[in-house]
Amino acid sequence: MQFICTRCGARAPVTTLRPACECGGLYALQYEGARWDPDKIDRNEWSLFRYRAFMGLEGDAWKSVTMGEGLTPVIRFDDNVSVKMDYFMPTLSFKDRGAAALVAHMAQIGVRKCVQDSSGNAGIAVAAYCARCGIECEIYVPEGTSPNKIAMIEAYGARAVGVPGSRDHCADVCRKKVAQEGVYYANHVFNPFFYEGTKTYVFEILEQLGRIPENLFVELGNGTLFIGVVDALEFLLASGAIDHFPNVVAVQGEHCAPFAKTIESGSEKLVHITPEPTMAEGIAIGEPARADEILAMIRKHGIEVVTAPEEAILPARARLARRGIYAEHTTAAALAAYDRYCEKHGSTPDALLSMCSAGIKSDH
Repeated sequence: MQFICTRCGARAPVTTLRPACECGGLYALQYEGARWDPDKIDRNEWSLFRYRAFMGLEGDAWKSVTMGEGLTPVIRFDDNVSVKMDYFMPTLSFKDRGAAALVAHMAQIGVRKCVQDSSGNAGIAVAAYCARCGIECEIYVPEGTSPNKIAMIEAYGARAVGVPGSRDHCADVCRKKVAQEGVYYANHVFNPFFYEGTKTYVFEILEQLGRIPENLFVELGNGTLFIGVVDALEFLLASGAIDHFPNVVAVQGEHCAPFAKTIESGSEKLVHITPEPTMAEGIAIGEPARADEILAMIRKHGIEVVTAPEEAILPARARLARRGIYAEHTTAAALAAYDRYCEKHGSTPDALLSMCSAGIKSDH
């Protein structure tokens, strides 16, 4: 198992403390894993690590890290839509999937201190799992981040550092610290081990339903869930576990939709946008670090990018709540985008939406 640069192809050991290749390219994880086989699921393990035979993890550090994350239920919303309740997690968001895998790797290679930048949920998750195994943690958050999220980060013993300006500027400030001090960058976008955790979203769906729904709506900001979903579906297709790639729909907020605007314009590279204030803060990423990788996935599989109207987010959140689902604003954007997709394409049955984060985390 090793890292390989997505830009120049250089290789590095997974024990490296460097966040990226010397050329500036981001790492991908290269390893020979098992083909999908239901018999290789560890059914005695009640966490996402039941799928570790299909994940790029080494050693047993995960045993001291796991908090039973994963195995979230799929429930019916209406006749056409089901939702996967991924806020049924230790820190109330899907980011626990990636954080558990990433921190397990960090513990395995002996990391003692890390920093990360986050709009909230990833920072909370990394802070919690670092607390679990005694890793010192510092989280940089952009101004406007929900006070509830900051309170959770600090409750786990991590230091929350507020940064004025945009989410993208917050990332720049954090990465400058990494470059200057050489501290481990436990970033959910840069580090490939995070995606080893988010892949399990799809593995669970297949195990729970015995199939993959025809229409998967996936929120897209930095792409931590999106990349994991596409990677997992490609893996299942190559393994013969599914016979076709489903219709994946990427969800962005209309106030910050660089991928939607790129596809619309026909540009080869991600177009530059100026993000506007939005309630969908979790996907308000104007310059995603893995933009080229995400665009390649979108084009390879003909994935449509749909934007959630800003004025439709709160009504969508209220509709979810009236069905007993108290979701964060960013999560409600997925339902608002589903509605817009139906306006364009007509009734869309057998659709699955991810309930990525709990509503209590964004009550502001």
